[in-house]
Amino acid sequence: MSYLRFRTMLIAGFFPVVLSVNAAHGEEGKVKKVRAGDLQLSVPMTWKQEKPASRFRIAQFSIPPADGDQQNAELVLFYFRGGGGGVDANLQRWIGQFQPKGRKVQTWSGSSAQGEYYLADVKGTYNKPIGPPIAGKTQPTAGQRMLAVILIAPNKKTYFLKMTGPETTISSSEQSLRKSFGAAVKKEKKYPLKK
Repeated sequence: MSYLRFRTMLIAGFFPVVLSVNAAHGEEGKVKKVRAGDLQLSVPMTWKQEKPASRFRIAQFSIPPADGDQQNAELVLFYFRGGGGGVDANLQRWIGQFQPKGRKVQTWSGSSAQGEYYLADVKGTYNKPIGPPIAGKTQPTAGQRMLAVILIAPNKKTYFLKMTGPETTISSSEQSLRKSFGAAVKKEKKYPLKK
């Protein structure tokens, strides 16, 4: 590539766009700071912030599909004034949103710059909500993955981060999710769910 062409592409903003796309797939790239309740998140520029769909959602993002996927993924942050229930009950509830047949589950615990956390990693057929939440309707959707985090801040407020979507897209955004709240990934441990 000639210097003139490189300079033209740089001025036109070509390279920053490439970096932003890579950021959505867990690679190094540009991030933006987002305040959600007491949390300060660093998310890839390509994660499009949307208006929360309910009063319990304090933030939500649309994540562009990875190569080979057709649908966007979604990251939603919840905060419930009453606390939202215990760790194991919530992890079990999230796991139960996937059909038992062929379901793969891992649960983790760890620490982050913003508090301790617990994470459910679920793959399989997701009972994807359709229509208004009050209707309780779902559509079984194969090839899905969920990364759901319970983050307990130092002030004891509990936040819930739930990323769902096609497995490839979630896999390529997994590192970015952990980085968003400052997870110490190397110190993560398997978390034994209570039966």
